[in-house]
Amino acid sequence: MSARINVGIVGIGNMGTAHARSIFNGEIPGARLEAVCDIDEERLQWVKNNLGEDITLYDNDEDFFADDNLEAVVIATPHYDHPPQAIKGFEHNLHVLIEKPAGVYTRQVREMNERAEQNDLVFAIMYNQRTRPVFQKLRDLIESGELGEIRRTNWIITDWYRSQSYYDSGGWRATWAGEGGGVLINQNPHNLDLWQWTCGLPRRVRAFCYFGKYHDIEVEDEVTAYVEYENGATGVYVTTTADAPGTNRFEVTGNRGKIVIEDDELTFWRLRTPERTFNKEYEGGFGSPETWKCDIPTGGRTTSHRGILTDWITAIKENEDSSALLAPGREGIKGLEISNAMHLSSWLGDWVELPVDEDLFYEELQKRVRDSDYEEGTQESKTLDVEGTH
Repeated sequence: MSARINVGIVGIGNMGTAHARSIFNGEIPGARLEAVCDIDEERLQWVKNNLGEDITLYDNDEDFFADDNLEAVVIATPHYDHPPQAIKGFEHNLHVLIEKPAGVYTRQVREMNERAEQNDLVFAIMYNQRTRPVFQKLRDLIESGELGEIRRTNWIITDWYRSQSYYDSGGWRATWAGEGGGVLINQNPHNLDLWQWTCGLPRRVRAFCYFGKYHDIEVEDEVTAYVEYENGATGVYVTTTADAPGTNRFEVTGNRGKIVIEDDELTFWRLRTPERTFNKEYEGGFGSPETWKCDIPTGGRTTSHRGILTDWITAIKENEDSSALLAPGREGIKGLEISNAMHLSSWLGDWVELPVDEDLFYEELQKRVRDSDYEEGTQESKTLDVEGTH
């Protein structure tokens, strides 16, 4: 293996451009930018003008993936393209990192994961929010048993405000055929991943999605969902692109207290006596367990996109398995499972069990794709402005 891993990037939109700059500027130890691919000639010219003429340019992914100099690829194209292009990468014996979301529907993503398992290659997903110390600490407090058994989860994540002009800026945006969904598939993949990464997947979902409620769009711009977990715990998830000002508050209640994450701070209200023990033993009528408000130090720093890229490159150079990654690509299906369940529940007007019925979801999605206003191949669809800064 070379001293530096030769990396290619397919899709030079906002995020592809950011990743190209990071690698080209030497911010990802052990990585070298070898090639880029985009169907937009202007984006390729930008690469040539700003990153030099030593980078190989491609206007089609067939030639790009066949480049013998490539060892690893970053996929930053529109959502529907992530699984098929990842599979092309595996077929050419390339390590792969995909932007979020893993795809639009789990049937497609499951095929990608199956292909990944057939190869001894490092597969990652750009879940850069997993690098945030507050969520790493939350996961630690839950997994260590410090919070006790989870009783309730509540996430209000409404600080994703978007104006109509944002949606009008690209023909692929907020369409079933171009994007495959709205706030759930574009703005919320990081949040849905963090929700399941820390608290686990729910058992079933009942969701209410509102399509074009506040914007002139096909897809959902407001969602309220109720979930139930295997142990009987419940959860509520609220999101929209129409609230101003918005809120970002995540609460997890357990048998030993409650944790709140807000304004990038974690606060733990810890019970001196676990609630179930207090409930059984206390004989004073009115009363509640003694509670300590603890400001938990989280330590570390958020390394974001560069952290995930570095983790991926390090794993490649050290011949590690994908399971060693902070954000293994195979785990991209989990947050998507919740998103698909929310859509399907709203479409059917009923509860949806997890794992979701993949064929039924696909059939329902295709009904909406057929009626979509998106025209494939329009100028606006050529590059991807990937969301996800929270």
